[in-house]
Amino acid sequence: MKIYIIIPAHNEAKYISKTLDSLLNQSFKATKILVVDDSSTDDTLAVLKSYSESNEAISCITKPSVGGHNPGSKVIEAFNFGLQQLDDSYDIICKYDADLIFPSNYLEAVVGTFQESSKIGMAGGFCYIEKNGEWTLENLTNKDHIRGALKAYTKSCFSKIGGLKSAMGWDTIDEIIAKYHGFQIVTLENLHVQHLKPTGNKYAKKAGLKQGEAFYRMRYGSFLTQVAALKLAFKKHSIYYYFECISGYKLAKKNKAPFLLSQEEGEFLRTLRKKGIRKKLF
Repeated sequence: MKIYIIIPAHNEAKYISKTLDSLLNQSFKATKILVVDDSSTDDTLAVLKSYSESNEAISCITKPSVGGHNPGSKVIEAFNFGLQQLDDSYDIICKYDADLIFPSNYLEAVVGTFQESSKIGMAGGFCYIEKNGEWTLENLTNKDHIRGALKAYTKSCFSKIGGLKSAMGWDTIDEIIAKYHGFQIVTLENLHVQHLKPTGNKYAKKAGLKQGEAFYRMRYGSFLTQVAALKLAFKKHSIYYYFECISGYKLAKKNKAPFLLSQEEGEFLRTLRKKGIRKKLF
């Protein structure tokens, strides 16, 4: 199976070499690794050029800058920019972050998972962060969800979901649409990926407003938005984040922000979420 990997990178000179070394050291080799330099102002591009010159599987391109950081959308714009530069002869397409260290069997395990069934459309491991000298699970989501940092899709699944949406919440939207079309999402708990720059360090201060907007655009509805906002606020130890989410949701509703899911997909999402809540309560 041919694996293409796209890695968006902005000012990742400190970490990108570790990510690339871990991917080059895989027991199952990727056919192509394309790093999209998103107009970095540090030495990221210089590091990438040294790797591309000495490894034929690695290439790099630079995406022109379009402004400040927007959680979710900017990274997918870079991913999609890279996708346009590649052919479509892959079997598996991956979107990975530029601050990860993968275990050497990572790609082999992902390939093996996809080979188990054509119904499996997405697969991935778990991010671990260093705390007090030990690597612990970066527990931000449920264990049935693949973090946006390490997404892998079969070609058929990626095609069916229509690629990745350039919006906050894209890594939930892709899974909802995949499930809507009958694909399975598989998380591999034995695959521990070291996350060198924990999620949240790079996000804008008003990410809560954007998150609330994303809930509206994903058709969560008022009840599920409140539940999700409370959950996130608890994880972030900030009640202020809850109120930001609710404000963002109400503002998006007032402005009639465009939805990211169809009406049928939105209903499917709400049903899934409510089942999950009932399962935890009972």
